[in-house]
Amino acid sequence: MLKNKVALITGSTSGIGLATAHVLAESGMNLVLHGLLSDEEGQALAQKFEQSYGISALFDNADLRNPEAIKTFCQRAKDSLGSIDILVNNAGIQHTEAVDTFPESKWNDIIAVNLSAAFYLIQQSLPSMKASGWGRIINIASVHGLVASVNKAAYCAAKHGIVGLTKVVALECAEQGITANSICPGWVDTPLINQQIQDISDKNGVSFEQASYDLVTAKQPLPEMMDPRQIGEFILFLCSDAARSMTGASLPMDGAWTAQ
Repeated sequence: MLKNKVALITGSTSGIGLATAHVLAESGMNLVLHGLLSDEEGQALAQKFEQSYGISALFDNADLRNPEAIKTFCQRAKDSLGSIDILVNNAGIQHTEAVDTFPESKWNDIIAVNLSAAFYLIQQSLPSMKASGWGRIINIASVHGLVASVNKAAYCAAKHGIVGLTKVVALECAEQGITANSICPGWVDTPLINQQIQDISDKNGVSFEQASYDLVTAKQPLPEMMDPRQIGEFILFLCSDAARSMTGASLPMDGAWTAQ
């Protein structure tokens, strides 16, 4: 049932988004890829997906801080591929600093990319979903959409907002064949985390492996990071008919972080 559906995935040139793109492409979905690549690099990535999976794919590097750029992005996707059936709001940025010194520009950018962009993308995607009577909205929140950590004021505010936004969309769309859910990952093994691990290794004079273990277990009982593909596989399940009654949920994938 998912073959030839169109999935738009923000932040899909690396990490969770890229892994998800591969999982969805394997099921025959057409893709709208997005990320911080040049047009040339992005088009090459889209062509690679087309050649590898026999699907249609396009790339856009829209600035998610700009609502007008998001509207143009979504219209281009619908004009090129016919619809947006599945929306995965994955793109996100981070800055850590205490509340009293947190830069205004960083606050504004994090709220814009991590929260407001999801709202605008949902708003632009819903008409085609409603027209077909089917849609899946999956928002990549975070464990920080459920709990807080110090020095993450903007990130926690945005991710808590994503959880609330998801619930509202689920309520409004419950009778229209559209589901909306948030996934709340804990530690995920992506290149972005490597520098943080290396800093701990250097500071404490321990191996990279020990530093990784120390970082993870400071928050979650399961002493390992999640492979990004695991999230992609869960997203595929949420798109399936088996998950048609799952909507409005905040779904932890956090190694028991929030069970404590």
